[in-house]
Amino acid sequence: MNRRFILPVTGLALGGLVLAGCSGSDGGDGGSTADGGGGDMMAGCEDYADYGTFDGDSVEIYGTQVDLEADRLVESWMQFEECTGITVEWIGNQEFETQMNVRVEAGSPPDLAIFPQPGLAARFIQGGSVVPAPASVEANVDEFWSESWKEYGTVDGTFYAAPLMASVKGWIWYSPTQFADMGYEVPATWDDMMALTEQMAADGADNAQYRPWCIGFESGEATGWPGTDWIEDIVLREQGPETYDAWVAGDVKFSDPEIVQAFDTFGEIALNGDYVNGGIGGPETIASTAFGDAGLPILDGNCSLHHQASFYEGFWPEGTNVAEDGDIWAFITPKVNADDPDAVTGGGEFITAFNDNPATVAFQTFLSSDTWANIRVSLGGVISANKGLDATNASSALGQAAIELLQSEDTLFKFDGADLMPAEVGSASFWTGITDWVQGTRSTSEMTEFIDSTWPS
Repeated sequence: MNRRFILPVTGLALGGLVLAGCSGSDGGDGGSTADGGGGDMMAGCEDYADYGTFDGDSVEIYGTQVDLEADRLVESWMQFEECTGITVEWIGNQEFETQMNVRVEAGSPPDLAIFPQPGLAARFIQGGSVVPAPASVEANVDEFWSESWKEYGTVDGTFYAAPLMASVKGWIWYSPTQFADMGYEVPATWDDMMALTEQMAADGADNAQYRPWCIGFESGEATGWPGTDWIEDIVLREQGPETYDAWVAGDVKFSDPEIVQAFDTFGEIALNGDYVNGGIGGPETIASTAFGDAGLPILDGNCSLHHQASFYEGFWPEGTNVAEDGDIWAFITPKVNADDPDAVTGGGEFITAFNDNPATVAFQTFLSSDTWANIRVSLGGVISANKGLDATNASSALGQAAIELLQSEDTLFKFDGADLMPAEVGSASFWTGITDWVQGTRSTSEMTEFIDSTWPS
């Protein structure tokens, strides 16, 4: 599941970001549907002319982002509001799914919603409340995104949901200083990583507070999703893309040997008391350790390795130097075999509309453009797979590396499996099942059979 946090502001003024990021190619048919129009264009608004001008229109947009993350979103569309006359009303709620269900069932959905995973969006689409994406949005996606990203927002042959931000999952965060001091090397294969884990455990045996790995699954009503990311990375690397796709589609079951093997592989780390959560309490604390806090013991020397997505860069305390020679850096989860292709999993957010009002279409078109992607990424802490994005707009070297991975034709990219599975599984039983498993209340066979039983017919 896709989760993000925002880094501190980069210090650039929004107006400068807009002018630098605009390519004039985002276009769209928003202007043809505007209530008003004409008149002299405000200074700096030339790149917004195609969206039209509106008089007192407002658009309500709903999502999971709160606090500083929400502030950055609001900042990213301020000039759009000034230039078009549309007032954007942002509502962020971390109980997004529950509240969206309430609003849709009550017949009062927002104009737009940012879904944190395509599987959840598909459920609302199939319920009939979401309208197909307008031609202007589809044109942007065709120009700036790969075909696979468009497919994630397509249901039964109709395109509904445009991708927005993205994340590259499967980074292993570590301390370059510790690696240099101890003579550790970044592992090239999974076996190398396990050998490194064993060496770290031996080196830290005299420190009761230390274990090589720190892991946390706690995330409120979404507790368990960090564990699903582990399994997805392992399935892709051990079994390859064909098996991964078949598993996501439900053709390979959780209880089949290929997936059980992935849990066994993860269990060699997560269920080993010599390897996990020193100073916290061992494997049984994984479920209660907040995912946002889980990697921080690296800074105290109480662990060395933490598996989390690119967005985790924003969780390090202010002043932490995230760099290859800094306080913290990361490498991608290693391959099983050295000659395997580079493979990564990732997540993303998708924008859907619940009406085709002119102001809704204009704003939806803007959010699907390369212009908005460059503005938002320039504000810090997030990345995108938008091909019109300048990677140098990322707020860090790691962000730039993640963008280059997403944009590279040589990268085998697979979307987060849980996010593509039916919501009953991907954002429900998979989360609860793996949480029970690390707590020891379900065996591997009990867990996988339970998850299989929840797959909709």
